[in-house]
Amino acid sequence: MEVARSWDIIQQKIMTSITPHRRDLIQVLSGYGKLILMISALSFGAATDLNASSEEDVKTVAALDTKYQAAVKSNDAATMAQILADDFVLVTGRGKVFSKADLIESARKKEVTYERQDEEPGTQKVRVWGDTAVVTALLWIKAVQGGKPADYKLWFSDTYVRTPAGWRYVFDQASVPLPKAESK
Repeated sequence: MEVARSWDIIQQKIMTSITPHRRDLIQVLSGYGKLILMISALSFGAATDLNASSEEDVKTVAALDTKYQAAVKSNDAATMAQILADDFVLVTGRGKVFSKADLIESARKKEVTYERQDEEPGTQKVRVWGDTAVVTALLWIKAVQGGKPADYKLWFSDTYVRTPAGWRYVFDQASVPLPKAESK
């Protein structure tokens, strides 16, 4: 009882030493504090809902990467543009670097005519770490570019990042074409 009375006296002294203007400010700020806390809680809940399970992410990214490979094969620049991040970068095994604009322009001009541009069945592996996913697979390319035929396989690692608009393809590292004996 004595402690409660002492506490009441202390609170009273504190509140009377604060000017009415400051008291109003404290009440407003504490209201904003509640609002911020509520927004944070809702954001956390929404973020949790947006972060699908890793298994769902694996399936989503695997399908997206397969869709991207099909878009390349058919020179579907619109689908490629939708999947690629604006700051996308491709680094080939020979060290050449290509941007999103480079790939989209090549598809629009149909610089390569593909007979095959397919991941070898059973080679695709998707690994997800939070909002980042990496796809590795063996890709078989059979095409004509600049009048010259090409038929080879290579390994690639495609990196995807989850954005508010969904998964976007941000980086690709491709190996050099494999020797024929190793690509079977």
